[in-house]
Amino acid sequence: MPEPSDLVRSVSRAFRILEEVGASPAPLTVKAIARRCRLNLSTTYHLVRTLTYEGYLLRDREGRYVLGSSVARRFHDLQASFDQPPEVHEVLRHLSAITRRTAYLGRFVSGRILITDLVEGPESPYLEDLEVGLNVAAHATVIGKVLLASLPRPRRVAYLAEQGMRRFTARTVVDTDALEAELSGVGEGRPVLEHGQFRDGVSCVGALIGRDSADPWAIVASTRADDVPPAVIWHTMRAAEDLAPAR
Repeated sequence: MPEPSDLVRSVSRAFRILEEVGASPAPLTVKAIARRCRLNLSTTYHLVRTLTYEGYLLRDREGRYVLGSSVARRFHDLQASFDQPPEVHEVLRHLSAITRRTAYLGRFVSGRILITDLVEGPESPYLEDLEVGLNVAAHATVIGKVLLASLPRPRRVAYLAEQGMRRFTARTVVDTDALEAELSGVGEGRPVLEHGQFRDGVSCVGALIGRDSADPWAIVASTRADDVPPAVIWHTMRAAEDLAPAR
């Protein structure tokens, strides 16, 4: 997205600070924040004090900073805005616990395919582009493929034309006819598999829930491998069955 002409620089800098603090495995000093964000020290002090006052940063006893409780509240606000029944997260939590893989739920939100919930598992890699509230690359991910298949073809073509079909790996399908052939096999009760199309060395299995509803869902599990273990496929399909009544 191009930079808007009326960009508010101080707001943009504040978000950069939150991103850097959130990405750091350890608390950061103001000097470290300034260095990472390429800001002068006085500007950083002003922004850090404001973010701390508003609860988005927290200062520890050594004078270093971590994310504050307001960030967690905004995250819960985001999840609540998706209007999901509470049992949905419990199904994802159980799928992740039993498979030790990350479990995702994807939905259409305002016409875009988004991650609306996830529970991380230790045997899945962290995928920075697959976080709650983020658009997914529909042509290259199982979440996207499953939900694209629920659309009438004209809407699917329009969606892909707007999004584009970027190549993420050598395996990414970037030809519309090849993608249509792949999507033709998607249906409820059938697992959808993807191997290294979004990230090399990562495979996913997904299932469609509520194909004929106004709000279809996709449940997905990812794994750090070139294939998805049969047990992960089986448990993902059972999780889809568990979620079907919520549709």
